[in-house]
Amino acid sequence: MRRLRLVHLSDIHLQPERDAAAGFAACLRHLQALDPPPDLIINTGDTIMDGVGVGLQRANVQWELWDSLVHDHCRIPMLHCLGNHDIWGWNRRKSGCTGSEPFYGKELPLRRLGLSSPYYHKDLAGWRIFVLDSIFDGAGDAAEASTSHFVARLDDTQLAWLVRELAATPPETNVILVSHCPIVGGAALFFTGEVGETERTGHWVIPNNWMHIDARALVAILMRFPNVRLCLSGHTHMHDRMEFAGITFINNGALSGRWWRNDAPDPPPTYSPPGYGLLELFDDGSFTNRWLPFTVNNHR
Repeated sequence: MRRLRLVHLSDIHLQPERDAAAGFAACLRHLQALDPPPDLIINTGDTIMDGVGVGLQRANVQWELWDSLVHDHCRIPMLHCLGNHDIWGWNRRKSGCTGSEPFYGKELPLRRLGLSSPYYHKDLAGWRIFVLDSIFDGAGDAAEASTSHFVARLDDTQLAWLVRELAATPPETNVILVSHCPIVGGAALFFTGEVGETERTGHWVIPNNWMHIDARALVAILMRFPNVRLCLSGHTHMHDRMEFAGITFINNGALSGRWWRNDAPDPPPTYSPPGYGLLELFDDGSFTNRWLPFTVNNHR
């Protein structure tokens, strides 16, 4: 029997430009018209276009647009995790931040999304959904941090929490893990920013911010818990599904496609057009995932 119907949104990259607001509003109307409507929306981050290299005023313009659109167009509860674009001020040179501001770093997106912690879990209809925080400063010098200069991983405190909470989860409760960056994913092999590097070195080059660098340790932990059914992620803007170690890893691309510029010349062929995932979760721990393409002009 079906227990839950979920929509998986990722990489919305909301901004006043590029008709992003109209696109997001149209998507909210579209998903709420599904029959039956979803029980929950899972947002796997990069909610706004850029908080890392902008001042507080520009960051808040994007978050206020988010608040307005959700208030006006969304009646379905949401779970959120942080994406690398959501973090405020880490590029101090561009943002003008010193690092001592009250809402610096993750604090601003946490407040704007109504979260007390960047990682947590929620129980719903026999399923437990763990929301993880993948985003840690990897620049070495925070003044040079950017949306790409971070490391995808869990810190020690979060990892200890995850192990403890998984062990405390009843074995009959099915588990989903949600992260911005994929824990495991084949799309990392097609990172466009390193084109030519693999050919030059003769080795596959996978940046440390395109897939969790602690994937081996995480998978070894997850294998101890057979009730872990699914890991959902975003970040790559590419569709990806892998079955590995008894776990399914799914990336449903990006609602924004190529950051709401899908008419740009020569898009990377691996990038997915705009869309979102629709999941059905069942009592026995099984599930389905269907990707729904979303062309803004067809859903205004």
